[in-house]
Amino acid sequence: MTVLRFSCLDRRVALEIPARGAAALAALGAAILALLLASLSFGSAAVGLTEALSALFGAASERADLVATEFRLPRVLTALMAGGLLALSGALLQGSTLNPLADPALVGVSQGAGLAVISLTVLLPAAPDAWRAPAAFGGGLAVAAAILLITGARAGGAQTRFLLTGVGLAAFLTAMTTALLTYGQISEAHEALGWLAGSVRSAGWDEVRLCALATGAAVLVAIPAARPLAALRLGDDLAASLGHRVAHARTALLIASVGLAAASVSVVGPVTFVGLLGPHAARRLARSGPGLHLALSWSVGACLTAAADLAGRTAFGPVQIPAGLVTALVGAPCFALLMIGSHRTEAA
Repeated sequence: MTVLRFSCLDRRVALEIPARGAAALAALGAAILALLLASLSFGSAAVGLTEALSALFGAASERADLVATEFRLPRVLTALMAGGLLALSGALLQGSTLNPLADPALVGVSQGAGLAVISLTVLLPAAPDAWRAPAAFGGGLAVAAAILLITGARAGGAQTRFLLTGVGLAAFLTAMTTALLTYGQISEAHEALGWLAGSVRSAGWDEVRLCALATGAAVLVAIPAARPLAALRLGDDLAASLGHRVAHARTALLIASVGLAAASVSVVGPVTFVGLLGPHAARRLARSGPGLHLALSWSVGACLTAAADLAGRTAFGPVQIPAGLVTALVGAPCFALLMIGSHRTEAA
């Protein structure tokens, strides 16, 4: 296997990346740039590619600058970062539970975060928006703790049980959310419904700043997470023999996964299947260690969400389809294929 080696400061500090992984990262970076420019250009008010590029550097006309940088740029940046956070959350969740079908939206973590935010919106309409992220984190963490209590903290052997428990909790939480929306005022329920669809339509620079902070935190989480994730891949017993405190490592990774999902959900609502498909696509792009896999997962999730928002915004214009609906339409058949593959693997 060809490996690219990068030295930093001296030859004792180096980073090794498989050539295929480096190529995948470069391709995903190009895809992110292409989606950024396409999102700035396409829409009900057309902006030329040259104008979109000029708008990024403040050299466009007043009209192009208003459309591209004030309305569309915050939207696409939010979609990119929120999608990346969801995919990174899914990668941490799959790695910590050793369950390839784990996804914050499928196992109820996103629904728990969503229920907490909806409760805040309906029951405390005067609450500031700054309360959303802590509420989402608390709701998602409660669901994750409930799943581990029901299925047992030791992961890896009961993948179907873990998944079915999460799906059951997700259905219950969805019913609770519907009941709250029925109870709430019409104006509050209408606002909440738009958010529950997983949309970045109303994203502004405040949402960009929140996602940027969460993305910075994600980088700080991903770097130290690589080593325990690599150990957990070997199994609990071997990881413990290597000096890792397995229960503590799994709990820390789970909390980090919930925190990243909660940050994304608090901004754009629950966008389904990104946390599942992002890590799987990253795994197919390059067989690599956990560190590179986390970077690839973030990049794939960013591309998926931005592409879903672009498609929903332009394919049926002037009607705009939420990004969460687009990812659900694409992700459902992909999930079915993953389930079939998982069943064949367990049978073998």
